[in-house]
Amino acid sequence: MNIADLRKSYERDALDEQAADPDPLRQFQRWLQQALDAQLPEPNAMTLATVGDDGRPSSRIVLIKGCDERGLVWYTNRHSRKGRDLAARPFAALQFHWVELERVVRIEGRVEHTSDEESDAYYASRPLDSRIGAWASPQSEVISSRAVLVANAAQVSARHLLNPPRPPHWGGYRLKPDRWEFWQGRKSRLHDRLRYRQNDSQDGPNPPDGVWIRERLAP
Repeated sequence: MNIADLRKSYERDALDEQAADPDPLRQFQRWLQQALDAQLPEPNAMTLATVGDDGRPSSRIVLIKGCDERGLVWYTNRHSRKGRDLAARPFAALQFHWVELERVVRIEGRVEHTSDEESDAYYASRPLDSRIGAWASPQSEVISSRAVLVANAAQVSARHLLNPPRPPHWGGYRLKPDRWEFWQGRKSRLHDRLRYRQNDSQDGPNPPDGVWIRERLAP
């Protein structure tokens, strides 16, 4: 099969300015709920893209664990490559791709740590094996074999039994969006793209600062 010959016609739905919510967070929550209701595989999976201090971009899949007016939250090892990237440049891009619904959501913004209280509460809610794994894996570091992870996990289990505390290098991140884009596949590659961006001085006195400006982008 020649991958250049692969084609798909997108005809499930449409996205227009009248139907879209003027608030991008509410629009995102609506689409996320529809993905959940459709029982899609891992609808909470999102691509996280960062840039390190060497200027090289990097992306990986993480899972969204919270979403409100403060931003979108995920948890990870802060000593990992993504953690080092965000320490150097605290901006990131997120992307959700709900293939079955022919939808993509792209989000950009500044990233900060969640509070220790939030990180502690989420860590405590995880299964025991996952809590042990947060200690056992020196994420993004070179290891000689899987046996290193197994041995580390055994040591953590022996030391902390059923109640390992949250590792000091493990916690949450929150991205506060300043750009959202909603993409709905359409027939003939004339897709719908709506971008939301926050008002700035270039937009003049109307709308007021802090109001989301919604714009249609050419596909």
